[in-house]
Amino acid sequence: MSDWVSADMMRDLAAGDKPREKALSQGIGVLTDAELLAILLRVGTAGKSVLSVARDILRQHDNDLARLARTTPMALAKMVPGMGPAKAITVIAALELGLRARGAMARAQQVESITGSQALYEYIRTRLELLTHEEFWIIILNQRLAPIACERVSQGGIAATLVDIRLLFKKVIDHQASTIALVHNHPSGQLRPSAQDDDLTRRILAGAKTLDIRVIDHIIVTPSAYYSFADEGHLL
Repeated sequence: MSDWVSADMMRDLAAGDKPREKALSQGIGVLTDAELLAILLRVGTAGKSVLSVARDILRQHDNDLARLARTTPMALAKMVPGMGPAKAITVIAALELGLRARGAMARAQQVESITGSQALYEYIRTRLELLTHEEFWIIILNQRLAPIACERVSQGGIAATLVDIRLLFKKVIDHQASTIALVHNHPSGQLRPSAQDDDLTRRILAGAKTLDIRVIDHIIVTPSAYYSFADEGHLL
């Protein structure tokens, strides 16, 4: 029998403390992280209210939503007896949806052009900063440096990803574009580029020169910061 009990709808809480009712009467923005998580969980476990379970989950992740978002559904399910993968997937999916919404809002507010490493970082960060594996992306821009596409070129392991340079340039040519920015992530948090990163950048720059394609930057995204090849003078 499941440990999840229908102390559902949080009948054990005072009316003013019920997250759903509180959200309806005061607005979703007033809810704490635990209350938002409790709405997703819906029910508690044997002997624990849903809010207590939500607080326990947050506590196990140091009350860090970014850390929780990086947890796999199976790992989360194992942390809470009786939770199960379906409910864990609901939580992780909600966090991923929030990240995508933030990214969509940021892109919607973009000015006509993207100039500078900070703007590139803000444009792409939500796609990469919480990944636990490496990915390589290109931002394709028009002549005014406004983004017209953002495409993943490769997906790899924890410490590396292989990039097919021919595929990269095919994506650029398919968009009939002449300006790109390169982006990849370091899940480890290491900001400095590796020797492989430097070599790959040089090879892409050489290919871009042959095809008359301008590379304005190569950004390395980590969970908390970024590195810019252009800012560091390594895009020559």
